[in-house]
Amino acid sequence: MNSVVSNLHSGFPAARPVSTDPRGLEAERIPIIRQYMRIAMRWRYVILGAVAACVVLGLIVTLLMTPRYTATSTLEISRESSKVTSFQGVEQEVSVADQEFYQTQYGLLKSRSLSERVASQLRLVDDPKFFELFGESRSEPALELSNGRYPASGRMVRQRIAGEILLKHLDVSPTRLSRLVDIHFTSPNPDFSARVANAWSENFIRTNLERKIQATSYGRNVLQRQLAELKERLDASQRQLVAYASAQRIINLPSESGGDGRITPERSIVADDLAALNGALSQATADRIQMEARYRQAGRAGASTEALRNQAINTLRQKRAELAADYQKLMTQFEPEYPAAKAIQSQVEQLDRSIAREEGRVSGSLLADYREAVERERGLQTKVDKLKASYLDLRRRSIQYNIYQQEADTNRVLYDGLLQRFKEIGVAGGVGVNNVSIVDPADVPQKPSSPRLLLNLAIALLAGLSLGGIAAYGLEQIDEAIADPAEVERRLGLPLLGSVPKLEIGTPKEALLDRKSELVDAYLAVQTNLGFTTEHGVPRSFAVTSTRPAEGKSTTALALATTLARAQRKVILVDGDMRSPSVHHLGGVDHDQGLSNFLAGQDNIEALTFPMADLGFTAMSAGPIPPNAAELLTGNRLSVLINRLLETYDHVVIDSPPVMGLADAPLIASHVDGIIYAVESHGIRSSMVKTALGRLASANARVIGGILTKFEAKKAHYGYGYDYGYGYGRDADAKASPG
Repeated sequence: MNSVVSNLHSGFPAARPVSTDPRGLEAERIPIIRQYMRIAMRWRYVILGAVAACVVLGLIVTLLMTPRYTATSTLEISRESSKVTSFQGVEQEVSVADQEFYQTQYGLLKSRSLSERVASQLRLVDDPKFFELFGESRSEPALELSNGRYPASGRMVRQRIAGEILLKHLDVSPTRLSRLVDIHFTSPNPDFSARVANAWSENFIRTNLERKIQATSYGRNVLQRQLAELKERLDASQRQLVAYASAQRIINLPSESGGDGRITPERSIVADDLAALNGALSQATADRIQMEARYRQAGRAGASTEALRNQAINTLRQKRAELAADYQKLMTQFEPEYPAAKAIQSQVEQLDRSIAREEGRVSGSLLADYREAVERERGLQTKVDKLKASYLDLRRRSIQYNIYQQEADTNRVLYDGLLQRFKEIGVAGGVGVNNVSIVDPADVPQKPSSPRLLLNLAIALLAGLSLGGIAAYGLEQIDEAIADPAEVERRLGLPLLGSVPKLEIGTPKEALLDRKSELVDAYLAVQTNLGFTTEHGVPRSFAVTSTRPAEGKSTTALALATTLARAQRKVILVDGDMRSPSVHHLGGVDHDQGLSNFLAGQDNIEALTFPMADLGFTAMSAGPIPPNAAELLTGNRLSVLINRLLETYDHVVIDSPPVMGLADAPLIASHVDGIIYAVESHGIRSSMVKTALGRLASANARVIGGILTKFEAKKAHYGYGYDYGYGYGRDADAKASPG
């Protein structure tokens, strides 16, 4: 408290009296939810009105709505169709994680072409009852009836409109984490809803199959064109190959498949001949080497293998061996000249000559064979050399031939592959397998799906709360009325001296006479705060004014005079509102004598006052109503009056006229120590108050602070639960508020 007092001593501009309401300083720190609750409580009747209006409107709309029936058909859409054949179609297979496939299927289910196809199948395009059922009333020539029928020229337009109507009332809802899709169709006719839902499912399956067949047919056409092109290229490459082979005299043997499954590539005749002659040459060389070895062996007398195996030579040698044995026997008894021995010796010599002749004949035969082998080898070698030259020349001439051959082989492989693919997609396209199937066909609904009374009322309730909340927030933003004590400081920039409750029963004087009343407690708190506004306490002279009449300024002046009088102060209340006087009514006197008389020149102050014994102070009425009160206030008579009154009284309280529209209040404010400004709660716009305060500021008036009058806690931003603390036994709140 000492710090507050020290600040006040430094001068009024730096001093801001503390609000009597301790919650006023905390208003800006209130949680946002509580602020919204207080706004809702303040404008609760607006919110309740919006809710009631929306609920009633929702109920009326629900009762007036045409019942609608929803039929549901369930489809299963698989990523891959069942494999009837091992052949693949043209369309690319979709991976398991590819969600684009299902999104595409959902888009196809809601396609315009499918809706128009259903409309055509069900013959809705030329049915007036269909357009009447959905209230279609477009001003188009295609929908104008002629003799009960639509014109044939507008059939395409009607088909488009019918498709749009069907799409508008169709809903596709896939079941989460499954391959099932529900097709819902809603219309006023249950039978028609079931027909459309089933037709939609069937036509989707048909269009899906047709797309596959069309894709396969398109693929076949493309492959057929490519086959024709490749056939021409293959024929041209083969003709080019044959022409070159004929020109270069290249003769190749065709490829052959062996018994083990291997295929030997085609080969040239020269290569075959060279291979055969080369084999024969190798064999001739081996034979020549063998003959040469036999011939050289035969050079050694009798040592040749042929001589040893010759039957005649062996027979002669056997006979010679026998004769030699007989000769040796004779030599044991006789001499070599013995006739028998000589005869045997002669036979032996004859046999030696025969053996020698036979061996010579064998050696001559070996020589002939050897020479023949040599000649044969030389002949084969000559032919092989010639074939090698021919083969090398063929290899040189076969380079371009091989190029032509590779081109022809490549064209043949491509042609065979495309031909096989053409046959496969032809088989796959003729199978007609679909990946979409109907799980549950749509049944005729037995009860309407809309309107749903409880749901509509719940929506209307939420809409009412939303609209009411928006309206309450908007009204709160545009409302310039001072709602609670904290706004006096926040909006007006005035120090808050206190807030005064609105009187529900009785007059202000009756409430002031009851010292236990809330009004007395409130003004005691104002007086307490007022005591901290100057160094010597409550200002000795001050005026109470407001922006406009009936804001509680006269009650405030009366109450402050009463509370100061009860504080053992001598107080005089001067009715400064010479245009609409009111103080004399409280004293039960007339206003024949009063302020206007003194301002006009009368100096007898005692004759102009009257006592307010019941409230404990003296009062001065406004006096006779002058023609122009402002002219009386422009002189210095008011300052003289205040100075003379302060010689007798401790405090001079002036009930000033309102500021707006009059010059009286600024004139009075310039002669007193300060102005106490009364602001009616929920009764005046803050912009008007700011304008009035600006007028006082231009007159160099000192505005001590503001008092919020006629305050109702239930209407304040604090809402329900706001307890100001008025009443007997609660003076502590008011007394403690300055600290």
